[in-house]
Amino acid sequence: MKFLAILALYSFPAALAFSSVKCNSPSTSKSALHASRRDVIATATASMLALPSVVNAAAAVQDSLGIDEFLRTGVDGGGNMGVSSQAGKSRPQTGVVFRDGTDVLQSKKGDVSAEILVGTKADPKSVLISFTAPYKLETGSVYDVECRDQKTGDGAFLAVTEKTDGKSLEDLDSSFFMKRLFDPTGRFSFYGPPTDVKVKKSTMVDGNRFLEVSFSNLSQSTNAEIPRTALVVATIPKGTDNAVMLVASANASRWKKGANVASKTIVDSFSAIPSPKTSMKLRAKDRTNGASIDF
Repeated sequence: MKFLAILALYSFPAALAFSSVKCNSPSTSKSALHASRRDVIATATASMLALPSVVNAAAAVQDSLGIDEFLRTGVDGGGNMGVSSQAGKSRPQTGVVFRDGTDVLQSKKGDVSAEILVGTKADPKSVLISFTAPYKLETGSVYDVECRDQKTGDGAFLAVTEKTDGKSLEDLDSSFFMKRLFDPTGRFSFYGPPTDVKVKKSTMVDGNRFLEVSFSNLSQSTNAEIPRTALVVATIPKGTDNAVMLVASANASRWKKGANVASKTIVDSFSAIPSPKTSMKLRAKDRTNGASIDF
C-alpha cells in the first residue's frame, strides 16, 4: 500500500495533465486521450525505476562511516551509529575484558566505574577501576571504557597491557606500554598506525607510572598528519600481573590551550584496585557472540 501511495504521488503531475486535456472533437479527444495515457504510463514506469535508487542511496548514506570524523569526535558522520552502522566495524583492541554481569557506569558528576578481568582465562583476577572525566561515556560495540568530547575530540580511555612477567612498573621499558596503545589494532590506529611516536616524559609518582606521549594520526581525507598528545597513567593492581592504564589525549593545538590540564586532572583521578572476593565465579563477558572470550 505504501508503494502504491508513493507511485500515485509520482504519477500525480501526469494525471493532472490527462484531466486537463480539452476535447474539441471526437477525433481530437481520442488522440489526446491515448497521448495522455501514454504520458501517465511513462511517468509511472520512470517513478518505479527511480525509487530503488533513492532508497539505496539513503541506506548507503546511513551505513557509511566517516573515518576522519569518527577518529576526531567518536561520531559516525553517516548518521547515528545504529545496529546496521556498527555491525561491520571492528572494535579496537585495548586489552579490556569485562566481568560477566557488570556494566560501565557514569554518574552525573562524571565519575566512571567498571569491573574488569586481568590475568588469563584459566586464572582471572577481578579489578575495580574508576576515574572522573568531564566527557560523556561512549557506548556501542566499538567502545570498551571511553569518554569523549564529541565537539573537540578530547577523550580518555582504558587499556590493559600484556603480562609484566613479575616486573615492577619502574623496571618496565616505556615501549612495553606503547606496544598496547600503538598496536596496529589499537585505539589510536583506526586509520593506519600513528607516526612520530615519542615518549616525552616518564616518571613514577605515588607508585604509578606516568608517561607523556606525542604522536601523529594520518588524515584519510587530506593525507595530512595531525599531531596529538596523550598523558598515560599505569598501575599494577595488587596480586595481578598486568598493568592497567588510563589514557587522556587531545590534539596538539588544544593541548597547548589547556587540554593538558584537563587530561592531568583525569589521570590523577584514576584508581585500579582488586575487587572484593566473593563466592561468585569469575567469568568474562562475551562480546563476540561466542567467537572468543579469551584474554
